[in-house]
Amino acid sequence: MTATFFFEQGNTPLLISIPHDGRDLAPGLEERMSDAGRSLPDTDWHVRRLYSFARGLDASVLAARFSRYVVDLNRPPSDAALYDGQLSTGLCPSLTFAGANIYVPGESCGVSERRERTATYWQPYHDMLATTLTRIRRRFGYALLWDAHSIRSEVPTLFRGVLPAMSIGTNDGASCDPHWLHAVLHVARESDYSVVLNDRFKGGYITRHYGNPGDGVHAIQLELAQRSYMDEQTLRYDEDAAARLRVVLRAMLNAFLHSADLSFAQ
Repeated sequence: MTATFFFEQGNTPLLISIPHDGRDLAPGLEERMSDAGRSLPDTDWHVRRLYSFARGLDASVLAARFSRYVVDLNRPPSDAALYDGQLSTGLCPSLTFAGANIYVPGESCGVSERRERTATYWQPYHDMLATTLTRIRRRFGYALLWDAHSIRSEVPTLFRGVLPAMSIGTNDGASCDPHWLHAVLHVARESDYSVVLNDRFKGGYITRHYGNPGDGVHAIQLELAQRSYMDEQTLRYDEDAAARLRVVLRAMLNAFLHSADLSFAQ
């Protein structure tokens, strides 16, 4: 079958994971979906394109090919909820963030299908993620994981009000060395973008599962409000806005790399 992800191998300690920009659907799924589901409204639109500058940083990049409506790569295979008291969209979602049905009446993703999707789409992504982090850590002594996301600025079913431009998550400080995080946070806060740390987005399964500083893996999740680089109504990528944002993103990633390199060299 078609590969379930895109992968580019770099030569630095940095791996950028992009789990929610996939648009492909599993065979036979589209005809079972509602109009709302087929429009894939909860896609992290254009994030892979936004981070295309990572080639210049010589980072490794792993990006999903299939939609989060097939299987959500940033959820645990157990399908346990990540945030207490918040609407959980699940491993194989049945509702959009707005609460619309993803499937037409009479259709759903049952237990056996969820198990099959996990094996076919979820597991290969995580196998590559784990393998790449292991390879990087063996080569450099540590690995840096940047989990890249975006979301509409307003999602009333999940959050009140308008989201900040940048939401940085480190599982309440557990997934990354605090000095390395501070270097990244300093760049973000010196920019023109609004920034919060471990607020509404503390990091999903990828950040929580792989981020383990004691084991040499340092993970940061960045959730971008989509208004910072695209038109949220038309879904059009805004070249000018994206170019401005990429200057800051590049500086944040360079700070991550540089602070880690300095600390490890001491």
